[in-house]
Amino acid sequence: MAEDWDAIAGWLAARGHRLAGPGERLAGGLANLNYRVVVDGRDAVLRRPPGGVLAAGASDMGREARVLRALAPVLPLVPRLLVFCDDAGVIGVPWQLIEWRPGVAVGGSLPPGFAATDGGWMTDALLEAMVGLHALAPEAVGLGALGRPGFKARTLAGWARRAEAAFGDARPAGLDGLLARLAAEVPDDAPPRLLHMDLKFDNLLLDPGARCATALIDWDMGTLGPPGFDLAVLLSYWAMPGDPVDVHALGAVPSLTPGWPTRAAVIAGYAARAGGVPDHLGWLLALARLRLGVAWMQLYRLWQRGDLAGDRYAGFERQAGAVIAHAADVYGETA
Repeated sequence: MAEDWDAIAGWLAARGHRLAGPGERLAGGLANLNYRVVVDGRDAVLRRPPGGVLAAGASDMGREARVLRALAPVLPLVPRLLVFCDDAGVIGVPWQLIEWRPGVAVGGSLPPGFAATDGGWMTDALLEAMVGLHALAPEAVGLGALGRPGFKARTLAGWARRAEAAFGDARPAGLDGLLARLAAEVPDDAPPRLLHMDLKFDNLLLDPGARCATALIDWDMGTLGPPGFDLAVLLSYWAMPGDPVDVHALGAVPSLTPGWPTRAAVIAGYAARAGGVPDHLGWLLALARLRLGVAWMQLYRLWQRGDLAGDRYAGFERQAGAVIAHAADVYGETA
């Protein structure tokens, strides 16, 4: 997708900022587009949604800008918001400029500079960031109205609707049973906490030399809800050797690396920091797997329509079905 860099530069210039030429597309990210740019002589990241028709609430740059403004002053890992443009007339969508942070985003395999033995400190860094976020009182940072009441029932209903739209007649095995079990056992809601909604290693920039995190990024889905859901989302990506092969193909975290922590170890690490295992974690993990399967199918549909480019999306339909089937098969389990 070619950006209109002249339009971006003009909008910035009218507000006293100088863009030094076109940006460099950053690798990674399954949906939103990120570019490294130089503005006012400093590196920054320009971030925008993908092209095409988006699912309701997806790639919400306005939400992300709101969260960044609130959290950057209180969480050192959160980069600062520099500029937010809500005028879709500039490049067709809202977009923002965010503080550039050095660091490495890690996906399904370890990049150069990392070793299999790094799984311990990497997981510790991620869990410390997660528990630190959940420890914040939403009202105290001005985000008490970020979400709406009834997170569990509302989230289930939303992803059930998205499943119907994304899968259509190609409903995977186990989907109807999974939806029925989730709907029959919706737990009560406790007082909500701040959620990232996609807290894994590709959104936690790391410095392998210093063995620490440098930034927590990708806040466009941030909301309020049960803290166990952030943990459940991480566990939904955390494939184990005994999981189905098509679940292995998700390649979202390097959990299949020999010697890496198990799902049980991740849960224990969170519990040690947070003071216990979150309530209803088995139900939340089933919901997170539903969400993951449907999200993968949504991305596959965007790729089908030509709104996303890259061969990696070709297998997303198969992977989506595998995640849904696995969620139904191991419903209620966590490790």
